[in-house]
Amino acid sequence: MPLPRVAVCGISLEASTFSPALTTAAMLAPRRGREVLDAWEFWSEGGSLAERAEWIGVLQARSIAGGAIPADDYALLRAEILAGLVALVAQAPLDGLVLDLHGAASVVGMDDMEGDLAVAVRAVVGADCLISTGMDLHGNVSRTLAETVDLLTTYRTAPHVDWQETKERAARNLVDRLALPLGQRRPAKAWVPVPILLPGEMTSTRQEPATGLYARVPEIEALDGILDAGIWIGYPWADEPRNCAVVMVVGDDADLALSSATALAGELWERREEFGFVAPTGTFDEVLAAAIASPVAPYFVSDSGDNPTAGGAGDVTWTLTQLLANEELAASGKRAIYASIPDAMGALAAAEAGVGADVRFTLGARVDDRPAPPVEVSGRVVMVVPSEDNLEIVVRTPAVDVVLTRRRRPYHLESDFTRLGLDPRRADVVVVKIGYLEPELFDMATDWMLALTPGGVDQDLARLGHERIQRPMFPLDDVSAVDPLADAVLFRGDR
Repeated sequence: MPLPRVAVCGISLEASTFSPALTTAAMLAPRRGREVLDAWEFWSEGGSLAERAEWIGVLQARSIAGGAIPADDYALLRAEILAGLVALVAQAPLDGLVLDLHGAASVVGMDDMEGDLAVAVRAVVGADCLISTGMDLHGNVSRTLAETVDLLTTYRTAPHVDWQETKERAARNLVDRLALPLGQRRPAKAWVPVPILLPGEMTSTRQEPATGLYARVPEIEALDGILDAGIWIGYPWADEPRNCAVVMVVGDDADLALSSATALAGELWERREEFGFVAPTGTFDEVLAAAIASPVAPYFVSDSGDNPTAGGAGDVTWTLTQLLANEELAASGKRAIYASIPDAMGALAAAEAGVGADVRFTLGARVDDRPAPPVEVSGRVVMVVPSEDNLEIVVRTPAVDVVLTRRRRPYHLESDFTRLGLDPRRADVVVVKIGYLEPELFDMATDWMLALTPGGVDQDLARLGHERIQRPMFPLDDVSAVDPLADAVLFRGDR
């Protein structure tokens, strides 16, 4: 029996519509053909699913979080995906398709990129082709996406230690269903949008109520007649009608799928007031004062409002300006690391000056200058580290080692610092542009706080001013009269 033909394609991005940044097609770094498959071991040669299907890469575009995609750039990527699928279908029908999505991409002038792409792909591959996706739990599932895609699953941890497992589950679910006779493959889907909009820093699975709610997911998945379950907590930094939490359950027992989904959505709603920040919070002045006064080190500070992995422009200078001007830090004798400020011209100039040079630059706020103008940094270049796609500089000032980069990037690993000659374990204070600390930083920190700083991914959602999301919405509105299950929908499957 021939293997099922399965195409792989998608556009994966988390994009803040509250940031002036844009994410171009080039920044999404499209992979094509075999390169698409090489990104994942499970369907590569020797992988767990390699022999389960004829996997065919088309185009996969992916980037760290950022701003919205310009409409023309999206149109180009979309057209190339569709042209590739048209060519494949002309050779022979496709049995399945893995649509690799994040769930929180935004396109300028469009409300639902994922839904639009799914509908366009469906029009090419036809009704009999099964479509599966594995998404980020900080993504959004519009009714259009839920109806168009046959198999949906999502991460079950935040921080996302199960992201590779989720992508493999999406592919495995697909080939498992393709092993069934035609006419019995498509499961029922229960879709329940819940009017909750919260940042990931308040919904981490490290703490309740998310720990308990996400523990319910594998319990539901294990029920006879159920294939998969998921909670998409949603993406709060885009102002689109689809942005809210969603619970979905997929399976052959339609009634059980619906009852399980509504029960889980009800639990989520009942526990909504329990959500809180994953760490102590405060203004940057309050947080930095606590870090300076702390008897333990390293003390990590999260500069959350400009987190590049949530969609911040990355070059907001507000926090760095405050840090460099802080008299208490200067008088304490303690040292801080700041990672990072992207400025291409500054990084190139520092590299040209070379290690040992005393420099004075005006940096940052090239993309997002709303919270603060460019910041003046004076110090000595102590490290220059070029790489294939970036250039990283360490500028040592009297109290702060400032990491300057040509391109914005996150600092999540100890090696991100040590390869720059910095030892975060011996630093007094480490300020990183991040939300909740990623696992290595979390394990390294003797203590930490989350600073409520301004930027395109401001944790204070009311400060952002959503105008187009569905209302009322918790926690922005009075929701005492809301029926959280009012918009539940059951899409019936083949059985």
